[in-house]
Amino acid sequence: MINVTKTYLPDKEKYKKYIDQIYANGWVTNRGPLVRELEQRLAEYLGVKNLVLVANGTVALEIAYRTLDIKDYVITTPFSFVATTSSLVTNGLKPVFSDINPDTLNINPQNITNSITKNTSAIVPVHVFGNACDVEQIDNIAKENDLKVIYDAAHAFGVNYKGQSILNYGNISTLSFHATKLFHTIEGGALVINDDDLVEKARYLINFGIENRESIPELGTNAKMNEFEAAMGLCMLDEIESVLEERKAVFENYKLALEGVVKLQKPNTHSSNNHGYFPILLENENQMDQVQQALNRHEIHPRRYFHPSLNTLSYIEPKQDMPISQDISKRILSLPIYPELTKKEQVNIINVIQGAL
Repeated sequence: MINVTKTYLPDKEKYKKYIDQIYANGWVTNRGPLVRELEQRLAEYLGVKNLVLVANGTVALEIAYRTLDIKDYVITTPFSFVATTSSLVTNGLKPVFSDINPDTLNINPQNITNSITKNTSAIVPVHVFGNACDVEQIDNIAKENDLKVIYDAAHAFGVNYKGQSILNYGNISTLSFHATKLFHTIEGGALVINDDDLVEKARYLINFGIENRESIPELGTNAKMNEFEAAMGLCMLDEIESVLEERKAVFENYKLALEGVVKLQKPNTHSSNNHGYFPILLENENQMDQVQQALNRHEIHPRRYFHPSLNTLSYIEPKQDMPISQDISKRILSLPIYPELTKKEQVNIINVIQGAL
């Protein structure tokens, strides 16, 4: 069976050595030495100044909202993983959706401008499938309207824009290090914070709001990464270049075979590609069903990233019509892509798609 992704597991012996260190020092959580080492190494690798590791990508978003004191209404995209929206709702914030560009699949900056009111406090765009948003236009809109920007960069590990990390844009960028991602810590995530003064606030917010033994200045939560997850991250970082190269080879094979056969996401020409996903757009939902069922008959399981469009979720009120996102979400499939996918398996996937069209 071929699933849409397969968790990459690095060298077992190297991981065991880190586990031996944990057993030797008895420090398993509360910002231990491996968490601190991973924070430093990731910041250097990604080209960012301040990186705070957390338990997962969803709490990374939640801590970002609290760190920036986000209130009331937040403009965001309807085309993303559900956590982009649910993290707002669970923190008492009200999502205001702005429809996407049908080619890039990212939030359309023009629609952002049309959605701003006196009660808007922030914008939460998503670099969908690692494709960089129009960060310059979004940041300009934010400055003109005194809004904060939190980029959901869950897919954008290692992506550069005009020669620097995409994570350096906005007030905060958040990452997901879930096991399905190209870089993972089993579960985990991170905040990249551009304001030095906010870093320590984020650190005590992820530790129940405890600033020190004498002070608990704000309501916090338990969002800390543990040492076993950090150990996995350190092993992954040692092997990340080979992971990226193998994913690139799979991506390029798909592109060569399917470009012109199906519609592909339009890349940001100023942005690098981490080859984390390979989405294809079919002509309509019936054709998508036809291709998906053909693949399933061969034990190949793509995913409908992202379906449904988030503006249609049951807990979103009032309802907001997002025709482009709703259309795209009904006819998109993300194909299997991971380092261990063989050329033979990929040829089979391509042949099944071509035969079903």
